[in-house]
Formats: sequence, structure tokens, C-alpha cells
Amino acid sequence: MPLTQIPLSACRKLGVGVQRPEDVVVGADGRVWASDQQSACAQLLPDGTLRRVGNAGGAPNGINMDAEGRIIIANFEAGPVQRLDVERGTVEVICSAVAGRSLTASNYPILDRNGTIWCANSTFTQPWQQALDGRADGILFRVRPNGAADLMAEGIQFANGLALDADESHIYVCQTTGCNVIRYRIRSDGTLGPAEPFGPVLGTPFPQNVDPGNLPPPEQMAQVGLTDGCGFDVEGNLWVTLVAANRIVAITPRGDVVTVIHDPHGEMMRQPTNVTWGGADRRDLYIGSITNDYVIQARSPVAGMPLFHQR
Repeated sequence: MPLTQIPLSACRKLGVGVQRPEDVVVGADGRVWASDQQSACAQLLPDGTLRRVGNAGGAPNGINMDAEGRIIIANFEAGPVQRLDVERGTVEVICSAVAGRSLTASNYPILDRNGTIWCANSTFTQPWQQALDGRADGILFRVRPNGAADLMAEGIQFANGLALDADESHIYVCQTTGCNVIRYRIRSDGTLGPAEPFGPVLGTPFPQNVDPGNLPPPEQMAQVGLTDGCGFDVEGNLWVTLVAANRIVAITPRGDVVTVIHDPHGEMMRQPTNVTWGGADRRDLYIGSITNDYVIQARSPVAGMPLFHQR
């Protein structure tokens, strides 16, 4: 199916009141969950209300799900990777350090077919906003099912959202301040090949002397290419959120870039951070944000590629 643009009029708000819903995960049972700074994660109920579960502390950021239906949380402020049992409401730390360094800004987790958790730590700089200058101190790491943590790649410009392609031959990393996506080949021995760009640079760098907490009007940020989250659809297009530009684009297998949603004035979709698919046909699209107090839902022109827990 063609990648037609989704009009803003086709988007609706879900879970109004959720705090900092950076990411959304849809379970195999169809339940929709968003990261929530007032708890750990909040279930977005069909009647529009929230069911808050757990207490993660810090800032629950990227989330994903394991085969048992537990939610894996990358905590951006507290630092560690956590696991939420959605039935009991318990939160446990499963990784707080890699290669002798304490995690400070875990950002996004994704699981492969073996149940290994891959995760990004955006920066070791504190406060993290200083890393918007383009410094390359982000890392990619993994946590194996036995709990062992391995440093897989470093020297990444604000390592952010991750995706695995259908055959898990590569892992893709949103390099936020590089304004692009890079990928690494996953070798048969589990090591990674060198980083290579996937698609073009998607905009201009973050402007100097701008306060990240007080951005200029959206019209002035429209060309800024900070990449945040990403995800594949079933046709091999990699959808990428451009958080400062209020835009979501898709990089096609040929390397073309197609805009799929754009909110020039930030009226509905403001600072989009991640895309997630769910529903019986996986065409229910969910969009997270670090600014809105709701999640956006729309119908996607193409179904999302099933994630580990959805297969």
C-alpha cells in the first residue's frame, strides 16, 4: 500500500492526563500502555480513562514488552533499565551499569527473537541538555536473558530510538543530534559491524543558544532534524519521528524520505517521540510525546511490523 500522508483531522487524543507519554506499547492481548511519569506505565482504557500501574521514579521513557507481557522501561532520569509486572505493579531494576559505568539516561529498549534487550543510553553528560551540542558520548548496549550486560557500540550522537529489521540482520539507532539514523550489522557471533548511515540527514542541527525547555515557535523549528524514535512497517519503511519539527517521516527501502504526518503549528502533534502499531490488523498507529499530556491515535496506511511480543 502507498505511504499516503495522514491528515491531522484523522488523529484523536487518547489517555488525556498521562504525564510525559514518551512511548506506547501494545500487548499481544490488545491492551495499550504508555510510559507515565506519575507511575511507571498507564493503561489507556477504551473509555478514555487511565489505569496507572507501578512506581518507576525518574522519567519512564521508551518502553517495550517481553514474552511474559511485562513492560521493559528505559528510565531517562533515574538511569536504569527496569521491568514492570503489570499485574502485580512491581518494578525491578534489571540493568543499572554497563562496562563499569552507571547508566544515566537510558532511552529506548527493544527485544530480539531470543529475548535479549537492546537499549540506548543517550549521553553520560549531566545535565543531559548539554549533549544537544552534538557530542558523541551515547552508547548501545544489550542485556541478555541471563542478566549479563554488554557494551555493543559507543561514540553515538545522543543514542535514542531503536529498531530491528524483519530478519534481525541489523539494528537501527536514531542518532538525535546527528539528525539521522545509523545502523549496525549484527554478525553471526553476536558482535556488531561498523556504523553506517541509513537514509539521508533529515534536517538541520539543533540551533545553538536555544533553551530545550523553551523552544521557539514551531515554524522556526520546522527544518530541525532531531531524530527521536523509529519503527518499521511491514513494507520495510522505517518511520522516524522528528521531535523538534513536529514531523514524522518514513525512509523507504530505496532511501527516499516521505512525510507521513506533519503538524506545522504543533496544535495536535507536538514534539512526537515514538511510533507504535497495534490493533487486529496492526494499522492502529500510536504516537508518543514528551510535551503532550495525551497519546495520539490514527489509522496507518501500512501495517506495522510485529514486534517480539506480538509475533
